[in-house]
Amino acid sequence: MDNDQANGQARGTGRRALLGAAVLGAGGAVLGLPGAAAAAAARPAAAGHGGRGLKGLPVPTIIGHRGASGYRPEHTFGSYELALDLGADIVEAGDLVPTRDGHLVCRHEPEIGGTTDVASHPEFAGRRTTKVLDGVPTTGWFTEDFTLAELKTLRAVERIPANRPHNTLYDGRWGIPTFEEVLKWQDEQTRKRGRQVWIYPETKHPTYFRKLGLGLEERVAKLLRAHGKDGRDAPVVLQSFEPTSIQRLNRLVDNPLVVLLSSADTRPWDFVEADDPRTVADLITPRGLREIAGYARGIGPTLDLVIPRNADGTLAAPSTLVADAHGAGLILHPYTMRNENPFLPAEFRRGGTADAYGDAFGAFRKYFATGIDGVFTDNADTALLARADFLGG
Repeated sequence: MDNDQANGQARGTGRRALLGAAVLGAGGAVLGLPGAAAAAAARPAAAGHGGRGLKGLPVPTIIGHRGASGYRPEHTFGSYELALDLGADIVEAGDLVPTRDGHLVCRHEPEIGGTTDVASHPEFAGRRTTKVLDGVPTTGWFTEDFTLAELKTLRAVERIPANRPHNTLYDGRWGIPTFEEVLKWQDEQTRKRGRQVWIYPETKHPTYFRKLGLGLEERVAKLLRAHGKDGRDAPVVLQSFEPTSIQRLNRLVDNPLVVLLSSADTRPWDFVEADDPRTVADLITPRGLREIAGYARGIGPTLDLVIPRNADGTLAAPSTLVADAHGAGLILHPYTMRNENPFLPAEFRRGGTADAYGDAFGAFRKYFATGIDGVFTDNADTALLARADFLGG
């Protein structure tokens, strides 16, 4: 999830309950987190914010964006496990794209030149090509041109090394996970940690892949059913930028479903293909949100839809999206909070380098105050501390 764009009033009782809860491991022992982080990672029996949220998870919910991608190359088991170690409530384990032989793997995009070492494999030099991906000419190597066995010879690398030079230390350490491996890993981590581990996969470019005969939704549903994770209370939330993909999933499984929303002037690609003139601006009207509520549990808007930015990059006044979505019965999990200056609103930037951290705590505070139900973040530890500050008043 994420297109790399740069989210309430206090519910005192629920917030104090969150801060007072113990963080327990498998044997009932308190996990080894420092004081503030331990309080931030506490999990109440019921969500706060007036009961909104996913069953058994705190609100605002902290979602590890592609794992802990602020610290490890994204969509690797190293990134996923670190997100859990840092205390993330959910791990976005899987931007799902298919292989040539029909397996689902976890990559940010089907083009893998920027997230793997494929360019250093001379045996795959001839696979480099240009394709039109959702209307955009894109050059590189694409998962649908590789078998799973071939992809398993590749290693993951840091996608944005200019912002995260320290992450390049881990280039080549992990391979590409399959979705089935993630589902098995989820069960292993649940047993290991003594708490239910949640994941939040996304169907990536589903219209594009359906036209190639590689429909994503049926493959996702088949795997969820095989692992007993296709129910209403299953710890797997499914998301997509294409509403018709979510509608298709709604007919196949009972999992919580979330429609992702980019900038207001854009059109979901399935709408483009169907000559549907509506834009995201139409989907976030009260009428559009009520329609979404007919087949989805929530929305995942870009943060700029929650608090728009002024021309100088500073935050403007919050929009009515949170109230409108809640009025339609939807939860909101906006994306993506990152610590580095280039991704923060201008007033929270500190220093001049692309890898320097700004005042992420100040930005989190602004977004949490809108009443959002959760947030995708590359830095779960920062988010948990920010949540503790916010809930503490």
